[in-house]
Amino acid sequence: MSAAVVRLPDVPPRARRVAIGTFDGVHLGHREVIRGADTVLTFHPHPVAVVRPEAAPRLLTTLERKARLVGELGVEELVVIPFDAEFSSQAAEQFVEDVLVGRLGATHVAVGENFRFGQRAQGTPEMLAADPRFETRVVPLLEVDGEVVSSSHIRGLIAGGAVHYAGELLGSPFVMQGPVAHGDKRGRTLGFPTANLVPRDGYLVPAHGVYACEVTLADGSKHAAATNVGVRPQFNTGRGELVEAYLIDWSGDIYGEPIEVAFIKRLRGEKRFASVDALLEQMAKDVEQARAATLRDRP
Repeated sequence: MSAAVVRLPDVPPRARRVAIGTFDGVHLGHREVIRGADTVLTFHPHPVAVVRPEAAPRLLTTLERKARLVGELGVEELVVIPFDAEFSSQAAEQFVEDVLVGRLGATHVAVGENFRFGQRAQGTPEMLAADPRFETRVVPLLEVDGEVVSSSHIRGLIAGGAVHYAGELLGSPFVMQGPVAHGDKRGRTLGFPTANLVPRDGYLVPAHGVYACEVTLADGSKHAAATNVGVRPQFNTGRGELVEAYLIDWSGDIYGEPIEVAFIKRLRGEKRFASVDALLEQMAKDVEQARAATLRDRP
């Protein structure tokens, strides 16, 4: 069940246990911060996209998916601060007074140890902990295999194709969402019809290649899939980057319907083959590998 998404100006008054952060990806470290909270306070768009647009990261999760992920952790409310230049200039003390105490009625606050807030990032976890009006829990950064679990680290893994390890750090597979788009219908003529997603601007796309995936359709059914991410080097299509999922042992018409593509494991890189027959032979192998990996390797 998803948490209810509420804009900060529309929040109804009540006492709250609040976890604060951007929480892009809702990874294992984020989940420790969120543990025990009934409300997650987040920012949209990503603060860096406002403060330093040239350095804005490609996001791991849409607001919709973030609401679902925190809802699965028992959170009732995802409160969204519409982050803009005016809000970024707010003093840290004003954020505590107006947002945490005034709007949210916070009785408990949880943040990661590297959380900063307010104008010029002057607000610190220590400032929160010194406020007697609420109890503050400061969560140390989580390390796995000697690496700090962070959204930026996970973005790097996915951008390099290491989706299985990224899924382990996220706590669930990396997911892309969107409506099924019309493509060149070349897969259909080759015997491998695909459900196509056009990547959303500002959101992360895995490294080009072929992946074992699990696709969830609008009716909630889940299907193993062999998915190509890239520009289809075998054919001169003139199209840009596309995510093409071949749903194994399934057929139907889902154009325009929303789907989710969960990336389980990278099978190989994208390449050009000597002939269409060689491509078809490899695609048949990809399908069998994807079928096996989806059953075996889901994080």
